[in-house]
Amino acid sequence: MPHVRLMARRAGAVLSRGLSAVAGLALLAAGTASAQEKVNVGALRFVSNGGLFVAAENGYFKDEGLDVDLRFFDAAQPIAVAVVSGDLDLGATAFTAGLYNLAGKGGLKVIAAQAREKKGYQGNAVLVSNAAWDKGFRKLEDFPGHSLGITQIGSSFHYQIGQIARAKGFDLNSVSLKPLQSLSNMAAALKGAQVDAVIIAPHIARALIAAGDAKLIGWYSDIDEYQFGALFASPKAIETRRAAVEKFVRAYQKGTAAFYEALLARDASGGRAPDPARFESAAKAVGKYVYPNDPPAQAVGKVEASTYYVDPQARLDVGDIYKQVEWLKSQGLVDKSVDPKAFIDLSFVQGHTNVPQ
Repeated sequence: MPHVRLMARRAGAVLSRGLSAVAGLALLAAGTASAQEKVNVGALRFVSNGGLFVAAENGYFKDEGLDVDLRFFDAAQPIAVAVVSGDLDLGATAFTAGLYNLAGKGGLKVIAAQAREKKGYQGNAVLVSNAAWDKGFRKLEDFPGHSLGITQIGSSFHYQIGQIARAKGFDLNSVSLKPLQSLSNMAAALKGAQVDAVIIAPHIARALIAAGDAKLIGWYSDIDEYQFGALFASPKAIETRRAAVEKFVRAYQKGTAAFYEALLARDASGGRAPDPARFESAAKAVGKYVYPNDPPAQAVGKVEASTYYVDPQARLDVGDIYKQVEWLKSQGLVDKSVDPKAFIDLSFVQGHTNVPQ
């Protein structure tokens, strides 16, 4: 039957065209996926990385054609090591003596700001154990003769107790420093009275205070302003993938600007004046990463109570980095040859502040 064979041929042609269309769509999808350049970034689950998290949740990285893989760590120093080894392209975390030593050897470049301790904004909290409080440890001047839990020697917490000692006029050697490797260990040691005090991130501090496990005796930002952390990249990533790093920084800056406007902006009187819609969106984005196991509404409340200051343009306080390096050198924690000018790359962000001449 000729008409049957004709219908069969037509059906086969339609099927062939259909399969070709499906294949074409699959290739298009694959091409779109491959256009997203992979970038590996190390971070801590801290509100200090709020700009990074807002950028990720708002799609700013995808808008730049980047597929950003956020990898989370328990302390700052391992992030720097992972960037130097090539396991990460970029990292966003606190400054440490180890980071500065790696940077001084050419292992990484500081390219933008993370969080900052700034007067008028609460950042790291100084807590004492209930046992130490009961024995009279009630103020910062009481530190001599007591122990302090920190992550590592040369950590940001080590630097901060050094600056508290300078400001309050006591000898840092009068404080017994106890390296505990992670923030969770620090919190547990304080709760169990294995150490007398800690300097710790606000989201952890507030949880300890609310549970009745510790007492607050001060905020670091009341003592000193301080460039707490930075975004840094491997020199290899800058050399071989500069365009991708530039795209990342552009998206990151959009995230820090959105974070600032939503959570940190002040009105004419100096009070916080967040736009409700912006606040809800940004706080949810940050809460998703910092408090992944909490209901969204509960996470939003915690984020609001735990915000570090973040520069809206991700600009560094460059002079403060120089100050940190000099102090750490004085303690024998950073090699004398380390020169901040050699490892701070000011080309990715415009308008950095306090730049030494």
